[in-house]
Amino acid sequence: MLKTRIVGVLIIKNGIVVQSLQFNRYLPVGRVAIAVEYLNRWGIDDIVLLDMDATPQGRSPNFEKIREYSRFCQVPLTVGGGVRSVKDMENLLHAGADRIALNASAIANPQLISEGARLFGKQCMVISIDVRRKTDGNYEVFSHSGTRPTGQSPEILARQLENLGAGEILLTSIDNDGMKQGFDLELVSRVAEAVDIPLVACGGAGHPGHLLEVCKLGVSGVAAGNFYHYTEHSVIVAKSYLHAAGINVRLDSFVTYDDCHFDSDGRVARISDETLEKLRFKAVPEEVI
Repeated sequence: MLKTRIVGVLIIKNGIVVQSLQFNRYLPVGRVAIAVEYLNRWGIDDIVLLDMDATPQGRSPNFEKIREYSRFCQVPLTVGGGVRSVKDMENLLHAGADRIALNASAIANPQLISEGARLFGKQCMVISIDVRRKTDGNYEVFSHSGTRPTGQSPEILARQLENLGAGEILLTSIDNDGMKQGFDLELVSRVAEAVDIPLVACGGAGHPGHLLEVCKLGVSGVAAGNFYHYTEHSVIVAKSYLHAAGINVRLDSFVTYDDCHFDSDGRVARISDETLEKLRFKAVPEEVI
């Protein structure tokens, strides 16, 4: 049985990682290389780097920076932003990316998906779909960092992109992004039922319980950005919470919080004596030091 992937999303704006609030406000976090290293060391399964400036500025990805970020990354790395051609894809893969994320270019030039899948394999083609809920309750896909309405429904578009060669969908609720109130479960359910390829849900995580809710919908992965910033234990806490609830996640840290209790905010409320002993510095395996 495949394990549910825990994915860290890093939004890059003006060269630094930012917290995104409904694709409208961006709060600075810090250097990209440090954020990648932190997620990599604390047990994340996948990292997604999305450059918010590349497409609006009409430029290609910064391949040298991707080469720098990927140098010590030991988990699959997906990179998006400014990818407009097969050559851009090839350069990103040579720079260390494992997968390519397309957003605006996938909508403007759908055949780019088919060409990329033919040359590099479907597993390389991740399509980022950003969605808003309209006043009538229906959903609409937006491109260009949530600034341009496309008039398309996420379910129909996702199915079309799958037929073109997409290997995975990264689905983000713009309304829930950064609100810490949970994922848009209705949106995720609709798209999950429409496609057979892996679906990764994003937008709204503020508590490990929010991750659990969306995992129960059968997604292949659950993604978050703001949720993992500033708290270095957050990835391990999230995985331990999900594992205790019966979700099949990859546990690769030498310590977990499986025998802990969590408060209403998702923080560790009580730790057993056994876990405290594991967390002592002397308990760290020599190869980790």
